Amino acid sequence: MPEVLKAPLVVEFPFTRSVGPVQSAFLTGLRERVVLGVRTSDGRTLVPPVEYDPVTADELRDLVEVAPTGTVTTWAWNHAPRRDQPLDTPFAWALVRLDGADTALLHALDAPGPDAVHTGMRVRVRWAGERTGAITDIACFEPYDDSPKDSGPDDGNSAEPAHHTGRFDDPITGIVAAARLDYTYSPGRAQTAYINALAEQRNVGERCPSCRKVYVPPRGACPTCGVATLEQVEVGPGGTVTTFCIVNIKAKNLDIEVPYVYAHIALDGADLALHARIGGIPYDQVRMGLRVEPVWTQGSRFPDHYRPTGEPDADYDTYRELL
Repeated sequence: MPEVLKAPLVVEFPFTRSVGPVQSAFLTGLRERVVLGVRTSDGRTLVPPVEYDPVTADELRDLVEVAPTGTVTTWAWNHAPRRDQPLDTPFAWALVRLDGADTALLHALDAPGPDAVHTGMRVRVRWAGERTGAITDIACFEPYDDSPKDSGPDDGNSAEPAHHTGRFDDPITGIVAAARLDYTYSPGRAQTAYINALAEQRNVGERCPSCRKVYVPPRGACPTCGVATLEQVEVGPGGTVTTFCIVNIKAKNLDIEVPYVYAHIALDGADLALHARIGGIPYDQVRMGLRVEPVWTQGSRFPDHYRPTGEPDADYDTYRELL
């Protein structure tokens, strides 16, 4: 059996959202080195603040300021920090209940080792040098000894939350966060054979032993009958456009001029349509039933696009089940 393929893949995109008045005040406060919570009707103080009471669903707007010091309620040691985590040296993930709050805030705790961390330890905020109105304005938490010998009457760390208007100059109204997923993908036995065949400019599917349908790309099992598929069948290279769409918005990092056409193509001998770009014809002349063939580029492991073959259009009845 040939070696099953695998490859590292990354899915990444910027996530943009607006923030309401409560989150706006919280994020802007962090920029100004102020930690805000929100008070519920029964007197609880929630940090981070939310717009609706998780118990009663009441709208919450009563903002209060809590202390930048707190107590670790639980923690876990991170011995191997990953990319974009708060610290690049081993640290603890900790839930910290800030003084004056009734809920805990998750963040990094900078400590020399797991033996230096324990539930109930006192910590304080270490502010980032440059703050932009994000949770990362808290660089991390750090151990803090607030015994009487180290704290004076003016340390500003009272546990009693104080009312706050939530008003700041130049408030944060929206955020952009990079969503990213790193993972290793393995296509499995069936699709490994399919990808290897593409490298030889062939399209290979698998036939279901029960319903006899040929699936391209192969799944390793019939989606209709639920039985394993092992019989390989070469299909194409030509096929028929079953349906299509015209793309008018240029995708980032994709060197294709708009408008262009993306279509479902039923390869000859296949019982499942695959999708690919249509080229070699004006976008407004692409149509259902158009007969097409693959165009390969030098060194490519898959067709660059499909182009018209010049054959008469396929009769609708020959592909209607593949729409």
